[in-house]
Amino acid sequence: MPRIFDNIDLPLLDALRETLKLSYRADFCVGYFNLRGWQKIDDLIEQYVGAEGACCRLLVGMQTLPGDQVRAAFTLGASHGRTDNSAILRLKKRMAAEFRQQLALGAPTNKDEAGLRRLSAQIKSGKLVIKLFLRHPLHAKLYLAYRNDPKTPKPQNPFDRF
Repeated sequence: MPRIFDNIDLPLLDALRETLKLSYRADFCVGYFNLRGWQKIDDLIEQYVGAEGACCRLLVGMQTLPGDQVRAAFTLGASHGRTDNSAILRLKKRMAAEFRQQLALGAPTNKDEAGLRRLSAQIKSGKLVIKLFLRHPLHAKLYLAYRNDPKTPKPQNPFDRF
C-alpha cells in the first residue's frame, strides 16, 4: 500500500528500514544523494544478492543548483530540453565534483569512512546501481521495495508466459 511521508507526523527512515528488512529489491528516485547518509540503510541493502532484480537501483535527478536552473530557463537560445553528449559529460563531471565536495565537508569520522567503504563495496558488487537522470532536473522522492508477500502478491505479468 503506498504511503506518503512528511517527516513530521510520519517519518520516512523508520518505515523505510522496516520495509527494506522484508524486501529482496528496491528502486529509489531522489533529487540529491547524500553519500554519508547512505549508512542509515546500507546494512539492509547488504542483504541483497546483487544481480538484476535483486539489487537497489538509485536514480539521482538533480545536477544543478536552483539558481542555475533559473538562469538556464531564461538564457537566450536555450536548447529546450535537448541534451547533447558534451552536456551529459559536463553534468557527470559536475556531479562527481559535488560528491567530492560532500566528502570534504566537516571532519569525517571513522564511522563515516566505514560507511563510504560499504557504499563503494555495494556499488562494485552490484548490490547498488546508481544512475543520473540528465534529461531535466528531477526532484522526486520515490521509494519502492519489492518483497514476497502472500497477502499482497505482485500481479502476474502476461508476458511471462512467452
